Amino acid sequence: MYKVSHYTEKDKVKLIAFAKENPFAFVTGIGDIYPVTTQLPLEITEEENKIIFSGHMMRKTDHHLAFEKNNNVLVAFYSPHAFINAAWYKKPAAGSTINYITVQAKGKIQFLDEAGTYAAVKQITEKYIGPNTSASFENISEEYKQAMVKAIAGFRIEVENMEGVFKLSQNMHAADQKSIINHLEKRATPGDIFIAGKMKELLA
Repeated sequence: MYKVSHYTEKDKVKLIAFAKENPFAFVTGIGDIYPVTTQLPLEITEEENKIIFSGHMMRKTDHHLAFEKNNNVLVAFYSPHAFINAAWYKKPAAGSTINYITVQAKGKIQFLDEAGTYAAVKQITEKYIGPNTSASFENISEEYKQAMVKAIAGFRIEVENMEGVFKLSQNMHAADQKSIINHLEKRATPGDIFIAGKMKELLA
């Protein structure tokens, strides 16, 4: 993580809010030879001043087996990014860069029993699908759900440390920041629009 003071975000409320807005995260652990990682949709909750990530993954994959052996994991949430052209600065004799937001959390993963896994699958399904469709959790046959639960491992991660980098040109003068925003809005890729919006929030 690029820990420079003017980019480091320490506000716990902002870190949790960003994670909730971007819950499809990398969960990374220690494998036998190389690190292992997987991308998973997570549910983020707060319980008695603890931050909890919950979700589920397929059993017997490389990451599941690695996390069973070593339950220390790193979870990374990330935003779209935007390339910042140094020619946009008032004094362009500087390096170009990339603006982005990332929040990283370290903690321990705990796998759940079948009842806990069933609840984790139900929670994620209801969050993204909702009720009253053919794919809603209540409309899936119990036989199918029970078979699915046997192939899936539900989990909880209790967060021990959470930190973030909100790299949004805070080190630049206001005139340069406004120029960056204008150029991003003209270029108008999805990442450009996202970053321009976040920079506007800072200027406001």
